[in-house]
Amino acid sequence: MVKFSSLVSLHLLCSGQDVGTILHLVHNLIHDEEEEEDKPSQQMQHVGEQGHMALLGHSLAAYISVLDRERLRKLTTRILSDTTLWLCRLFRYENGSAYFHEDERDGLVKVCRLVINARYEEYASEGYSVLSSRQPVIYQSASGRPGLGQHLCSQLGLPLSSLCTVPCNTIFGSQHQMDVALLDKLIKEDVEAGKLPLLLIANAGTPGAGHTDKLARLKDLCDQYSMWLHVEGVNLATLALGQVTSAIMAASRSDSMTLTPGQWLGLPAVTAVTLYRHEDPAMSLAAGLTSSQPVAKLRALPLWLSLQYLGHSGIVQKIRHATALSQMFTLSLCVQQVEDELSSPVVLFRFSQEMSSGKVHTPWTQNNLGEELLQLVPTSGLDVVELEDEGTCVRFSPLLTAAVLGTQEENVEDLMEKLSELVPVMCSTMCLRQDFKEETHRRSPSLRYIEELSWPGLGAVRYEPQAEGIDESRRKQELEKINSELLRKLQDLDTDIIFSTGPEFGTEEDCIFVGMVTEDVDVSELVNTVAALGRDIEESGRLLENMTEVVRKGILEAELQLQQANEEKLIEEGMLRQLPLVGSVLNWFSPFQSSIKGRTFNLAAGSLDSTETTYSTKAQPGRPSLQESPTSSSKKQPGRSLVPQTEL
Repeated sequence: MVKFSSLVSLHLLCSGQDVGTILHLVHNLIHDEEEEEDKPSQQMQHVGEQGHMALLGHSLAAYISVLDRERLRKLTTRILSDTTLWLCRLFRYENGSAYFHEDERDGLVKVCRLVINARYEEYASEGYSVLSSRQPVIYQSASGRPGLGQHLCSQLGLPLSSLCTVPCNTIFGSQHQMDVALLDKLIKEDVEAGKLPLLLIANAGTPGAGHTDKLARLKDLCDQYSMWLHVEGVNLATLALGQVTSAIMAASRSDSMTLTPGQWLGLPAVTAVTLYRHEDPAMSLAAGLTSSQPVAKLRALPLWLSLQYLGHSGIVQKIRHATALSQMFTLSLCVQQVEDELSSPVVLFRFSQEMSSGKVHTPWTQNNLGEELLQLVPTSGLDVVELEDEGTCVRFSPLLTAAVLGTQEENVEDLMEKLSELVPVMCSTMCLRQDFKEETHRRSPSLRYIEELSWPGLGAVRYEPQAEGIDESRRKQELEKINSELLRKLQDLDTDIIFSTGPEFGTEEDCIFVGMVTEDVDVSELVNTVAALGRDIEESGRLLENMTEVVRKGILEAELQLQQANEEKLIEEGMLRQLPLVGSVLNWFSPFQSSIKGRTFNLAAGSLDSTETTYSTKAQPGRPSLQESPTSSSKKQPGRSLVPQTEL
């Protein structure tokens, strides 16, 4: 079997490969063991039988595309008409047509082209030159999808001045709903300026907060100015339920709306759908909403199979299950809730702490809350969003995640349990952060407090070595060495506090980050422990350096003394005794008693001593002699070191 590497995949092999080898290559690319070891595990999409039906649709579409033209035309027409009819009935959009598209924004682009063709009679023949007489204006909410308006202008070849962003309510109603009165004023100003109000993009569930615009009033305003109303948002899924709020029901009166059934029903690789109403099929064809090519109609096949597999009751049950999870979480929520529309399936909440200066909710607490909960309960599908007025919040949107992740009621119960455990720890950590900072400052300059606003724990410190007279490079090495050893010792302590190197993309280096703590933690004792361990590590390092220097000097001195002793030995014995054969004969007839004495190196004193005492008393220096009784030597003298000595 051929084993492919990253280098082989860069070049197309000269000879073709068999199917088994190619499938094995694909398997290795999907399950790359090296990447799995380096990257954290991610929650994979839950693919049930309905998901497999959707995936099967893509394969069938490829096979069907090779049929003869007449049979292909009949089959694709049936698939497209069935899927369109089912979706229109499911989501209460009578007499609508459907456009299936991969990019969720593509349907709106085609709708804009349809409206331009309808409002500018000579557009088909004259092109963009007719737009200069009356500049078209597209209105969107300030809470709409980021970058959507810019994408429309880019695809349609319109200047950004054709885009008007309408602010949201700031006094009455939700702060995420479009200000209808202000929109009316803006339209009147554009009409007086000779512009043409073309299209309004409204939200049935804003991308961030999940709020719904006042669709009924917006539809009346669009009818007044002959504007096209397009609606999008996650709350459109609730149109399939038996009971629908009046705010969402108004979306069925819109001129077009974009649905994402793949997310709502947990169907992988299923296209988005834009439902629209228009009587002229020629304009729909010119705008690209319909196609005369049968293959293009096969985009609906995966959804056609999945809808038949689930059935009407199965589709409604999945959407009802997601909304029930949202309601269950809302009723159990014990922290501040941002969402004020109980009908919305999107729940926003944030951590808020009562401090002396008032309520405090910082981005790092919200990020940490969301990340911790998602790590503890991966099937919850929580994420963190940034809102203009509320700031950073944690979002629970089961309509977008429950079907994909397989979220169940027990997962929500587990989420609430973890939340109830995590919130008190976050409260105590926030209360003790200032104490930790002050205690660290008291132990300056050995400890330095590091200001890291993104860190959700108690804080960060760095031990600063107090050595003097060393260069900056040496000091940096010493700093890194001490703090890495200090972190290891702190991690070995028997405590529930987590010590780490901090955020992956943090700006500070050689720091010790202290995690979240409970209210019973003694901050003063904690800081004392950090300072004491750092001091011990620094002193141990200095002692080792001093001992190393002493040993180095002792070795040099020993080498000199040994060289001198060898020279003295040569002088005493004479040259004849150095000859191998002559020397042995002379030593046999006339033994020579050398006066050269041995040397021993005292590690404690750092000095070279004679071994004469050792051989005369039969004892090691610094230890009691054999003549001494055990009782007389049992008491250690003050200052006496028990470091072993080495004989050279």
